[in-house]
Amino acid sequence: MSNYPGKGKVAVVKTSPETVLEDIDRLMKMAGVEKALSKDVTTGLKINISWQTWYPACSSTPWQIEGVIKTLQSLGYNDLLGIHNDTVVVDTSVGEANNKHKFVTDKYGIPCTYLYQEQFEWIEYKPKTPFLVLDKVYPDGVFIPRTLVGKNIIHLPTVKTHVFTTITGAMKNAFGGLLNTHRHYTHSWIHETLVDLLAVQKEIHSGIFAVMDGTTAGNGPGPRTMYPEQKDVILASGDQVAIDAVAAKMMGFDPMGIKYINLAHQRGLGCGDPREITVVGEDISSVNWNFSVGDNGASLVGDILWFSPLKRFQNLFFRTPLVHFFIFGSEAYHDYYRWPLKDRRTFKDWLKRSPWGKLFAAYGDRV
Repeated sequence: MSNYPGKGKVAVVKTSPETVLEDIDRLMKMAGVEKALSKDVTTGLKINISWQTWYPACSSTPWQIEGVIKTLQSLGYNDLLGIHNDTVVVDTSVGEANNKHKFVTDKYGIPCTYLYQEQFEWIEYKPKTPFLVLDKVYPDGVFIPRTLVGKNIIHLPTVKTHVFTTITGAMKNAFGGLLNTHRHYTHSWIHETLVDLLAVQKEIHSGIFAVMDGTTAGNGPGPRTMYPEQKDVILASGDQVAIDAVAAKMMGFDPMGIKYINLAHQRGLGCGDPREITVVGEDISSVNWNFSVGDNGASLVGDILWFSPLKRFQNLFFRTPLVHFFIFGSEAYHDYYRWPLKDRRTFKDWLKRSPWGKLFAAYGDRV
């Protein structure tokens, strides 16, 4: 694991709504996509849906997906597959329509796999690299979708903050795909979990790559209740640790101060130290957006249940029917309080004022 194509290299490109598809093509080639991914196997596009409602910077953008598909097809990657997971608080079928993901995959004839459907077999995985925590969180076995084994994976995250991990990027994008709906069991050990999942990916995937959208970046208590800020950048890398580190640095955080990045760097899974990362394209040496995370109503509850002394009662809270109370609470907070009273207004303003909002509105007929 110590060396692989693209380790310690991240491409960063400035872009615009008029040139974004061409810029993604240039970005992926600069980052070495053909060295990172074989053309002889299926390449899965791990699409991110953090909220079934479209909200700027929250989920994969339609131009991000389209640009990646066009570039891959032009390079001879002829077996492409969209990959979706579900969560306890997101309806994926609604989310891929509202986020205009389905419009793009349908346009290019890309079939999609929905890992939560019954036909997909989940197999127990015994890693070559000892787990940090997953075997303790799941003492009856760690199960992953068989269909992901042997495929290339391209992660499609956005540049945004996260209330529990400071940022969320390429590494956390695997969280939904590799773990089932009981993934919330891991939240008290989320940093170690992300490192375990990257180690698993290194063992099961033919190649891994990431294209990260920072056209509008998310500041504040992400991944949903954020303040969108236009930044006009896109990033790509074959090193999932390095791309998260560069995104963190641009947002104004110390990458090595973020536990999961530091742990992954120490374990040789990628390069998290900015001093050891080669950035091609834009000069980002003086970039600092001064982002901060903070809390929202849902994360304050999570802080108490997952990170305070109350975490000892997790089996009671999250492995019994009581979990439905917390699921309903999250849905009520985000979908019935935040969205109608606050976030819808932000979204509508972004549609009118941001050039990226106008581009989003131009995708298909659903806004």
